[in-house]
Amino acid sequence: MNPPYILQLMIGPGVPVPVGRDVIDALVRVSVTSNTQSASVFQLTFNLSSRSPLHTIFLLGGGAQLPIVRVCILVIVRGMPEVLMDGVITHVQVQPGEGGLSTLTVTGEDLSKLMGYLPLDGVPYPAQPANVRIMAMLAKYLVFGVVPVVIPALVPDVPIPTDEIPRQQGTDIEYIRYLAQLCGYEFYVDPGPLPLQSTAYWGPTIRVGVPQPALNTNMDAETNVESMNCDFDAESTTLPIVMIYPKATKVGIPIPIPNVNPLAPPLGAVPTIPKNIEIDRDSARRSPGAAIMAALGRAAQSADAVSVSGTLDVARYGRVLKARKLVGVRGAGLAYDGLYFVRSVTHKIQRGEYKQDFSLVRNGLISITPRVPA
Repeated sequence: MNPPYILQLMIGPGVPVPVGRDVIDALVRVSVTSNTQSASVFQLTFNLSSRSPLHTIFLLGGGAQLPIVRVCILVIVRGMPEVLMDGVITHVQVQPGEGGLSTLTVTGEDLSKLMGYLPLDGVPYPAQPANVRIMAMLAKYLVFGVVPVVIPALVPDVPIPTDEIPRQQGTDIEYIRYLAQLCGYEFYVDPGPLPLQSTAYWGPTIRVGVPQPALNTNMDAETNVESMNCDFDAESTTLPIVMIYPKATKVGIPIPIPNVNPLAPPLGAVPTIPKNIEIDRDSARRSPGAAIMAALGRAAQSADAVSVSGTLDVARYGRVLKARKLVGVRGAGLAYDGLYFVRSVTHKIQRGEYKQDFSLVRNGLISITPRVPA
């Protein structure tokens, strides 16, 4: 019987290399969480004997002697390779056990962790819009295989040098996320498509594309999930209000900002009516275009009132469910069937077993499409 997956592990300083058979034999569990709202994380658990080479690989390399130890996790399901993680080790823990056998737990984050080590406060960016500043900061990480994908702001804001010269605040990752928040954008580092390659995306949230095969529940032989829970939180939606101050009148004009994004169209036929009002008091210090862009991002984040969570077995699903993409749901009822955006996925791999915990969201009830890809 063929195994449900083939796992490949690469570890090393700077450029990781495939590990030996003794390291793979000592591996007990692999956990990788792909997030859309924060950095992706991983955790490796090993059986550790007194003569294990893992003492040298991790205990000396996990920050004690080498500043950066890189880990690349690759899985092959039905002949299709998928890079689950390309990151760095941040923490190593050893838990002593009985009979001289201990447990070694290695924790790390994706390559965005490299962007948070060196504070560069005060670096000037004269007459440069946000996307040009982002490209300049991300260029230094090309040596790690991180390719930047930067989308210019829909409403460009180029500061005039005689009025203002923007200067970096904090580390690269802090300033990148700060600029993303001002533009209503998001930033993440996505591993792949090949080992030792990653994509650093800075731009608007994209919820369009070819959906992944549907997650089926309550469909007898067609069921491919182990559990599924649906939730509707009508109290979570927020309507941002931007205050615009014209120079002629200097009187604030409130402008409500609805959830409108052509790159993230509604996935539900019945949208949720916002029950909370959020007035942006800082909009007076920004240009009207920048304030509206930031409010559009906040409106989109709070609009996801419908959520679905659960667990699936990859061997039964037939492929790896990917985060930041669309997926269909069938068998959950009229209100919850349809397309969803995959907000996060946690890969849980053990010997002979590969499962995923998933979290899906959308901005309304009842499907907008009569069918979803099976």
